[in-house]
Amino acid sequence: MRQATEFQLSFEAAVRAFWDVRAEQRDKQTREGKVDAGTRGAVTGGAHLDALVAVISSVFEDAGIPATSIFNRKRLVLPGYFRPHKKWDILVVHENKLVAAVELKSQVGSFGNNFNNRAEEAIGNASDLWTAYREGTFGTTKPWLGYFFLLENAPEVLRPVKDPAGIHFPISEGFEGASYLMRYEEFCRRLLLERLYDSVCFVTSNADPAIPLRHPNADLSFEAFATSIQARVAAVG
Repeated sequence: MRQATEFQLSFEAAVRAFWDVRAEQRDKQTREGKVDAGTRGAVTGGAHLDALVAVISSVFEDAGIPATSIFNRKRLVLPGYFRPHKKWDILVVHENKLVAAVELKSQVGSFGNNFNNRAEEAIGNASDLWTAYREGTFGTTKPWLGYFFLLENAPEVLRPVKDPAGIHFPISEGFEGASYLMRYEEFCRRLLLERLYDSVCFVTSNADPAIPLRHPNADLSFEAFATSIQARVAAVG
């Protein structure tokens, strides 16, 4: 089995592929005369996270999960508790056991409009899965739940956010007056702290290849994420 650090180059290449695919999709829509609002045209074609899905899947496979037990293109739906079902980005189902489920999200532009949406999605998805597990939906083996988030490293995410006036109670420490970068980091850290997810990876990146990707928090690095996957696979044998 490879060391977690050995996946770093593949991970960095996958992040670069994220931006390349976005650019290709935007250019394709322009050529075809299709126009989407804002940056939406770069993602409505799908596939922009495929390279990252492939790298994360390869960590599972390298750790000992057969490729036939890793689902990242089809058969991605799990039943829920508060809703009939939910589609995940990666599922690992081995020997009739739900070994892992992984959700991947990105945010490019429109930071203020989407922060709460991203938080609500992540919290809701985890709560739904864990409640379904509690109710025996997936058997007795506790699944491993992972969350990956890529944030555009743009000037807007570095500026302090002015919160609305008239809030009845103080904003939680860690969010008050913080930039969107700091808020996303804190959000991801709390997902991990409260054990809604077994591991969370948070990375910032930019379409400009001269700007390196960053992990603002070592606990949320891809190395930590890969290490957690390897530990999970070792635990289920």
